[in-house]
Amino acid sequence: MVFIRRSLARITLVGAFFLAFIAILPIFLMTFTNIKIYFGSTSLLIVVSVAMETVQQIEAQMIMRNYQGFLN
Repeated sequence: MVFIRRSLARITLVGAFFLAFIAILPIFLMTFTNIKIYFGSTSLLIVVSVAMETVQQIEAQMIMRNYQGFLN
């Protein structure tokens, strides 16, 4: 039980840092490069989550196509 609790805490901590980095990224880009960015951190989080979901679905399709299970 301690292992699961410790592992969950580490995963949550890494995820929180990732979300914080994505949320702060547009502010840093606008500050250091003097380029106006017209998207906020919320839209960037949506783009990242859609990209991750797309990759996950592509991997699931590839696994399903190469599956040699009980159907054959």
